[in-house]
Amino acid sequence: MSNAPLMPKATAVWLVDNTSLTFDQIAEFCGLHVLEVKGIADGDVAQGIKGMDPISSGQLTRDELDKAGKDQNYRLAMAAAKVEIPEIKAKKSSKYMPVTLRQERPNAILWLIRNHEELKDAQIIRLVGTTKPTIEAIRDRTHHNTANLVPTDPVTLGLCTQVDLDREVKKGSERVAREKEKLAKEMEKAGTLLPSDESAPAPEPKSTDKGYAKIITAAEMAEIQRKAEEDLLEPEERTPVAPSPDKQPDADSVFAKLGGKSVDPRPRSD
Repeated sequence: MSNAPLMPKATAVWLVDNTSLTFDQIAEFCGLHVLEVKGIADGDVAQGIKGMDPISSGQLTRDELDKAGKDQNYRLAMAAAKVEIPEIKAKKSSKYMPVTLRQERPNAILWLIRNHEELKDAQIIRLVGTTKPTIEAIRDRTHHNTANLVPTDPVTLGLCTQVDLDREVKKGSERVAREKEKLAKEMEKAGTLLPSDESAPAPEPKSTDKGYAKIITAAEMAEIQRKAEEDLLEPEERTPVAPSPDKQPDADSVFAKLGGKSVDPRPRSD
């Protein structure tokens, strides 16, 4: 049964002495083992314990007891409680720690600070049983024995178990993940700034008069290279430039290039 009587052994003693219930029925109702109930009947178990009547205490009704006495396969059921009794939680007492382990606490704290940044001071206090000023002194390197501290796993030292350490690390990791997710949502809601290469407009080409370089196309670069190569050639090796069809050369310009004098095209009269 999920709910056992308040005094299971005393109730079992009373049921063995005052009823004809089977050992199985008494064991299941009281939450005991069958062999333990047999030991109570034989007088080997619960010697000196006075039986308690479950009917007078309101844990069992007379009708329920009569039904179980008539049918051996019937299982007793607890009577509905008239008053709800709150569950009493036992207080955790501080565990005694030998003096040798107390001296190793700073080493364990330093190991936790270096290897598990996600742990809060309260979690470190629960693991190694220290104080917050001690943790802050070791973190700020103001502890009186900072020069001699050696980071050591608290599980190896026996200050805590691996299960406790894993549980605290898991809690710290989940807390950090929640904080990052919350920060990301706040930034997304507020609107983040774009990178400079995306937000800044493309610079416009400036005039060469102000010291900015002019953008040169591939065709212009090829023409410049061709002219530079022709400047290196001898005059006779250069490619003659064809005259423009729009501008026809006249006679004066031709004779001027040949070094001669201009000739009057009109016939002379003797």
